[in-house]
Formats: sequence, C-alpha cells, structure tokens
Amino acid sequence: MSHSILSKFFQPSSVAIVGASPKEGKIGRVILENFISRFGGRVYPVNRNYDEILGLKCYRSVGEIPEAPDLAVVAVPAPEVPAVVEELGERGTRAVIVVSGGFREMGTAEGELLERKLLEVAKSYGVRLLGPNCIGVFDNWNGVNTFFTTKMKIPPRGCVGIISQSGAFAIALMDLMAHRGIGVSRAVSYGNKIDVDDVELLEFFGKDDRTRVVLMYIEGLREGRGRLFIDVARRVSEKKPIVIYKAGRTARGGRAAASHTAAVAGDYQIYRAAFRQAGVVEAESFDEMLDVVRIFLDQPLICGNRVFVVTDAGGVGVMLTDALTSVGFELPVAPPSLRERLRNELPPHAIVDNPVDLTGDASDERYVRVLEIIAEDGDADAIVVAALPQIPNLRGTFADYVAELKNRWGKPIVSLVIGSKDAIEIAGRLQEKGVTVFESPERLAKSLRALYLYSMFRAGKRCC
Repeated sequence: MSHSILSKFFQPSSVAIVGASPKEGKIGRVILENFISRFGGRVYPVNRNYDEILGLKCYRSVGEIPEAPDLAVVAVPAPEVPAVVEELGERGTRAVIVVSGGFREMGTAEGELLERKLLEVAKSYGVRLLGPNCIGVFDNWNGVNTFFTTKMKIPPRGCVGIISQSGAFAIALMDLMAHRGIGVSRAVSYGNKIDVDDVELLEFFGKDDRTRVVLMYIEGLREGRGRLFIDVARRVSEKKPIVIYKAGRTARGGRAAASHTAAVAGDYQIYRAAFRQAGVVEAESFDEMLDVVRIFLDQPLICGNRVFVVTDAGGVGVMLTDALTSVGFELPVAPPSLRERLRNELPPHAIVDNPVDLTGDASDERYVRVLEIIAEDGDADAIVVAALPQIPNLRGTFADYVAELKNRWGKPIVSLVIGSKDAIEIAGRLQEKGVTVFESPERLAKSLRALYLYSMFRAGKRCC
C-alpha cells in the first residue's frame, strides 16, 4: 500500500461518519463525539433521517457532502455497507473504516457472501478498507478516534504504536496503559482485515517517526502473507522493536480466534520460528507484554549478558540470581579488585560478591557509593537494583542518582521494588526517571532477556 494512502486513516483533513446518530448509546454518536472533541479537521455526519446532529449539518447521503472526504467511517447495518462503500468510491474517498459487524466472522454463508461483495466493491473503486468488524483507528496526535467506547481512559501522548486484531483488547490495553502512564502514539484494530492488514500496518508504523515501539496482538496472518510479514518485520526490527502477543496458540484457542475475527491461527511453532527469524520479541503473557514495552521505552540496548545485582535483602538476591541465570544471564563473580573496593566502603557484615548484599541497615548513601563503584569497574553489561523499602534507613533519594547513573553509564539499569505504600512511592520515583521497575524477579528477568535478544539481533549476533 502507498504510504500516502494509508496515512489518510491516521491523518485525514476531513472525515465522513456514515451512520452518525444523535441517540445516546449508538456507535455513530460515540464516534461523532470523539471527532468533535479532538479532531481539528472537517467533520461530516451522514444519516438520511436528520438535518443536524450535535450542532453539525447532517447530510442525507455521501453524494451531498461538499468534498470527497479523506476518510470515511461506516457504522450502518452490514447489508447496507457495500452500497455505502460504492457511493464513497464514486465520490472519490479512498480510505474507509467499516466498524460494522455481521460478515464472515458470523460463520454463515450469508456473512461470507456479503464480505466478498464488500471487497469486490472496494477494489473496483480503488478504495482501501479497514475492517469490517473492527473499532478502527486512534491517533493521539491528530485526534482521529473511531474507538466507540466512552469508558476508555485515553493514554498520554507517547511512543508506543498498537496494532490489534481484537478491538476490545485494544481498548482494554489502552485503558491500562493510561492507568500506568505509558504513552501511545497511534493504535489500530483491523478486525476481519479483508483488505488492509497487519503486514501493511506494521510497515506504516515502522516508518512512523512518532512510534518507537510497535506492540501487536495477532490471532493469525492472512493466507499467503507469512513470507511478506517476515520481510517487513525484519526491516522494521532493524530500526525499532516489535513486541507481539500471539493468541490462538493452542488448537482450542485457534478455534476461538476463527469465531472471533475469522482468523486462521495456524501452527504456533511456525509463528514462533518466524518471529525469531525476523527479530520480533514475543510476549508469552499479558504482564510480560507491557513489561517488555516498558523496558524498551526506558533502557538502552544491552551489549552482553553479564549482570550485577545490588540488594538490601539476601533472599531477594538469591531469587534474582535464580531468575536471571535461568533465562541465560551470567552473574560474574566479583573480581578481587572490585571486592577490595567494595569492602573498603561497606561494613564487615555486607556481602561483596555478586549479588552485592548491602543488608538490612543499608541507606541511600550506601546504594549510591556501591553503584558508582560497580559502574566504574566495567565488568557489568547491566545492573539490577533491588530495593526493599521496608528497611529503616532507606528513604528513596537514591532514585535520582540511579537515573543519572543510567544516563551517564549508557547501559541498562533496572530495579526490583516489592511492597505497598513506601514501595509505590520509590517505584514511582524510579519509573518517572526512566528506571524500569518490576515487582517480581521472574518478570524482571524475562524482560531483561527480551532486551538482550533484541539487542543481539540489532548487533547481528545469533543467540538462543
């Protein structure tokens, strides 16, 4: 797809909403309200039953609109959709989002026939179509928002681009990202993807300067698109990370995907091999998906697999050692020169190996001194700072130094913080300054592993 045509879905100067409605609870009303509230371009409601909707002149047909809108959003009953798209094609609109359901996903012959007819009409007029059975597009910079929900909290403007086959999942994900303060650039849900699909959207997001990390939820690729997906994904991965959650990994899950968006989930092992080949990072759980996104947003690439752990709790140090080594990291034994420097700074009861255990009387100042020494030593590719704030002398002021050290050092520094009130305050302070915070050793290790795998891909190295 031409980049200029696809950009009309995200950056139109004018939009027609076919099926706009003044009635509370109607999809056509929610979408119209979205555009009125944030979109800076021209908005044309279309509904044969009204002269005005929400203060805007309403047009009885697409043909009455004074211009060919850059984008059209169609929210009418499924049987009416092909005729509407034909009218839009005749008018000159080339980008159409069909949010209406009732097509192939129904599993009926009538639904399949209707979907084929819709695609034939779109192709005959050169119309590029997103959907049907989708929620469409959210652009946090241009104000395009066809996500027809009034309950989703809008995330801050940021650098994560979302491509999701499931509309409800995209809404829930963005709502959670808003709650966690993770910024979104653009999001799209394509539903049955009879025309515009995940491969084309991935290519678009790969060229999008506002997107630093691409997050994808897919149930299955269209038949015959596997090789192209690998090629596009590899090109995008060479510039920015792609994090994918693949649903329909089991036989029963694949059946559920087919009834959801008419997806062909396919053999999961084939997908896994393709992801590895293309440098894609696969998230195996919902928590891991957002953890990995956060670490990519916060951290520089990692040069190797040597990790040093600094903790104020010996047991947590052991847990981190197990978690990190189980995913392939090395915790090198502190060399004699480093041990000597640490011993000169720490009380006799502290442990100066790796993990470095500052013990339960640790202070912010002790963290600062030790982290500086480890960074200067140069034997670590990444540092994990485990801070249990329940100990009496820890106030959390070390967070400012950790962030400064990460930026000066140019290597990843991540943190493990466990607890309630004080932990939340320290974690917030660290996260605010770009030090990725985790609540469990296992989640930290898996996310750091994802950063390592992607870093090796970017460096042109193979690793298991």
